[in-house]
Amino acid sequence: MKTDPSITVFAGGIGPEREISLSTGRALTESLRKSFEAQMIDVTEPVLPDGLDPENTIVFPAIHGTFGEDGTLQTMLEQGGFTYAGSGSDSSRLCMDKHLSKEVVRDAGVRVARDLVFTDPKEVEVDRVLSELGPDLVLKPTDQGSSVALYVINGKDELTDALSEIGEGNWMVERRVFGREVTIGILGDTPLGVVEVIPTGGVYDYERKYSAGSTEYRYPAVLSCEITKELKEFATTAFSSCGCRDFGRVDFIISEDGQSHFLEINTLPGLTPTSLLPKSASCSGYDFDKLTVHLAEPALERFARGSLLSA
Repeated sequence: MKTDPSITVFAGGIGPEREISLSTGRALTESLRKSFEAQMIDVTEPVLPDGLDPENTIVFPAIHGTFGEDGTLQTMLEQGGFTYAGSGSDSSRLCMDKHLSKEVVRDAGVRVARDLVFTDPKEVEVDRVLSELGPDLVLKPTDQGSSVALYVINGKDELTDALSEIGEGNWMVERRVFGREVTIGILGDTPLGVVEVIPTGGVYDYERKYSAGSTEYRYPAVLSCEITKELKEFATTAFSSCGCRDFGRVDFIISEDGQSHFLEINTLPGLTPTSLLPKSASCSGYDFDKLTVHLAEPALERFARGSLLSA
């Protein structure tokens, strides 16, 4: 019978968030070692590392974005017979696509901002976009995280300039909702604390997300009971409607009239000293080491159930 597996953290990866993933992996591994046998592997190509035995270890993916968070790695782990932490391949793939996940979440009753998607910026009808979404817009990839290639736009000239700077890919342009940006961690099926993100300059882009001192965080966020209740209900609805499991982080904008608009689900959120999930969890009484144990526990339980079935 399989007993007492080690935990292997996959970090690094091949996407633009590689360095952030390595920071997450190191912090996560160091914390997990206080309770489990744990190691970290720096993944440098889109394949499963050699030498791992699914009978002896579970995998904790900590690779953000491409390969790690888009369902590709999860599919490989499933095919290799590995138990792993976090959402499954289908939900990971869905949540990596901001447009498709918004459609699913909207159909479940959660409020979202309108958007349009495209692949070739040269074919975008600028006047149509402005007519349907208004002059204040956010342009971003549908399938990257951490505010990579984020453009905040006002008016025709800025939209035209932004489209001239990007190449073909999976893109979306979204009606910009002015208001307060917040995020909520999910642990199992329980929403954690609400964190308000207040970036210098008003735009939470890649640089501000990962530069110490460039963003203010308030946790728990100072919100009315009604708004907090709606946010937590929307977060759990979004998480479950997309088929997510174990843990995640759900991002929202609260408009000036107090209405919450879903932005995206992060199925493998960062676990660096400036990351948001630990801040959200701290509102519910979790220090970092306690949190990482709870992040790993569902996968350990699935491993144990598999041990009993194969015994």
